[in-house]
Amino acid sequence: MPPGTILGNWRGWIRPLVFSVYFVLLCVALPFCVWELRGQTKAVQAWFVGGMFVFMAIPIALLGILQHLIHYTQPNLQRHIIRILWMVPIYAIDAWFALKFAASTIYLDTIRECYEAYVIYNFMIFVLNYLQSEMDLEAVCARKKQVKHLFPFCFLPSWRMGKSFIAWCKHGAISYSVVRPITTIIALICELCGVYHEGDFGWDSAWTYVVIINNISQVWALYCLVLFYHAMKEELAPISPFGKFLCVKMVVFFSFWQAVFIALLVKVGVINEKNTWDFRDGVDSVANGLQDFLICIEMFIAAVAHYYTFSHKPYIDPNAPSVPCFASFMAMWDVSDVQHDVREHIRVVGGTVQQRVKTTIIPKTFRNGDVSERTSLLHPIMEDQRPEPSYLSNLQRAGNTEMTTFSSTEVSPEHMRYTEGTVADRDRSFPGQRREEKDTVASDSTTSYQDIGHKDPEDV
Repeated sequence: MPPGTILGNWRGWIRPLVFSVYFVLLCVALPFCVWELRGQTKAVQAWFVGGMFVFMAIPIALLGILQHLIHYTQPNLQRHIIRILWMVPIYAIDAWFALKFAASTIYLDTIRECYEAYVIYNFMIFVLNYLQSEMDLEAVCARKKQVKHLFPFCFLPSWRMGKSFIAWCKHGAISYSVVRPITTIIALICELCGVYHEGDFGWDSAWTYVVIINNISQVWALYCLVLFYHAMKEELAPISPFGKFLCVKMVVFFSFWQAVFIALLVKVGVINEKNTWDFRDGVDSVANGLQDFLICIEMFIAAVAHYYTFSHKPYIDPNAPSVPCFASFMAMWDVSDVQHDVREHIRVVGGTVQQRVKTTIIPKTFRNGDVSERTSLLHPIMEDQRPEPSYLSNLQRAGNTEMTTFSSTEVSPEHMRYTEGTVADRDRSFPGQRREEKDTVASDSTTSYQDIGHKDPEDV
């Protein structure tokens, strides 16, 4: 049979090939695991039992991934699904290795912690891509009833429906993908310096601060996902988002709080030096081992849930064009979209920070509009020293939303603000004036705003 024909029929032989390779690896690893049991210690027994669950979870996860690669008909959606499905093998193998090599736990956990942030990002982009492929997302969202914040963020002002709401939710989810790798690197540095003290809730422990930062960032990212689902649940109904969201949330959120709960058991003395269950040497090592053992078991449950929740069946299309053998495989490793979104997020957040800094540097008398002749000599008024827009304005400017500024010289106080939205919205904010009049007023006011403190000597 010609090589081209074999590669053209890759859908028929790829699954048997992968599972044959997996079976060979299992035949090699299983005797090694049985040989390790000769020690009959609880640590080895826990490692063996955890390995059994890992060996059952991996083929289920691989089957789900292969099914999507074979029926790779919607790359903009399935690329993110495949990345989410890889969470189970990565979590399972990582936890199993950490269970065996206790001294390397902090380094192995780094991979798992970074990938969980990656999963949250991919789920958010998956949902956005689906909606954008089915409708004009911004227009549909703008027509919806205003969604108020949920507990515990009820005190926050509501995000304007439309482009602003979508941008807030998207950047809220992406923020964890940026924060988590940074805190993980900090944790590694602190561990090398001997000040990390994992599981120690003391204020002299770097672990405490890292946990607080990670928790705040994670809660905010998941909250943005929940709020977006709450606003768009009717439009998301065809893809059954609740089960998908629950799978992602339970793996990421539950594993994090499980580690915190185990650390709390160590703190209150349930797990102590006298009662280490002969599992490992030292209380902290026992707590880490217990977390890794539970993750090995939980990943088997997660593999089954992911297979049915992120099913390949909706993407089966016999009429879809044939995809080359390695095209779909290589597509799942393409992270150019991640780089673009992370750069955009850093640009938006960085612009906001710069504006906050500029706002604090500008003299208070200038910001209040109380400028005298002497003030102009000390603080020349420049065009780029106007009052800075809010974080929401940054998000809107990233989406090319039109924004107009009016100064306090010619415009009444109630109009001295950044008017966000369309031209029609801006016109409604100035009742009784025509568009031409407002543009003239804005132009004149800007000129007079810049010329304050530069009077003609004959007028003095």
